[in-house]
Amino acid sequence: MSIRTIAITGASGLIGSALTRHFQLQGDRVLQFTRTGQSSNTTIAWNPATGSIDSAQLSGVDAVIHMAGAGIGDKRWTDEYKKEILDSRVKGTKLLAQAMSETQDGPKVLLSGSAIGIYGESVTTEFNEQSAIGSGFLADVCAQWESATESASRAGIRVAHLRTGIVLSPQGGALAKLLPLFKLGAGGKMGSGKQWQSWISIDDEVAAIDYLLTANVTGAVNLTAPKPVTQGEFSKILAKVLHRPSFLPVPSFGPKLLLGGELADALLFTGQKVMPEVLQKSGYTFQHSDLETALRSLLNKPS
Repeated sequence: MSIRTIAITGASGLIGSALTRHFQLQGDRVLQFTRTGQSSNTTIAWNPATGSIDSAQLSGVDAVIHMAGAGIGDKRWTDEYKKEILDSRVKGTKLLAQAMSETQDGPKVLLSGSAIGIYGESVTTEFNEQSAIGSGFLADVCAQWESATESASRAGIRVAHLRTGIVLSPQGGALAKLLPLFKLGAGGKMGSGKQWQSWISIDDEVAAIDYLLTANVTGAVNLTAPKPVTQGEFSKILAKVLHRPSFLPVPSFGPKLLLGGELADALLFTGQKVMPEVLQKSGYTFQHSDLETALRSLLNKPS
């Protein structure tokens, strides 16, 4: 296999850092976008807030994986932070797509981040890539985020929107936050426990993104495992893998006081059942299709 040059935004995040390690281990060349300092042989300088990007560094790059954006759950959803969440995605994506479209020998593939929040929330509906865009803040953010790649698509660049679910990794994200609680035997279902959790292991997230670099896929792609579970089921399976009890339900008022009602609802007490139809039909094979297998692999726990 020939060496590829892959540029990654958000390379210091949970998914971006895993992608960087993966490609470097394969022998690929990775360029990381950076907001500090100048470009180098391993970095591309850019600043979405000011609209600056070192477009010359895109010359000779095979593909861009765009994962940058302010963390959804990092802060309370004040009006100011909600604007930061939106702007960090839309401005950065527009800047990147435009720069790619103007670089003659630049990347021919853009895998651009998005999220399953685009479908809104439902206890009863099953969503796939053909489903309509939902309502609410996250759905609106994702819709604008995806639309921001338009200039790249018009220039003939193959664009796929990575509608990512809950990424499971002991190194970060939701699972890392839950582990200490469940290891103490104090974990349990959140609220009713009936809300859907459409998850994907970090291993499949990385492998699927690598697969999409060469797969003939454009448009929306759900990065979720084929067997979503309810939040109640998730809690029971995690407790089982850790050999701990799971009988203490978490009432909604606690997290809502801590995080604020809108953020707590979006992260913990609502969800959606999302199926990876495009990935499966295009030929991708999941390493971890069911939750217990995924958790045992990620946490190295024997059955």
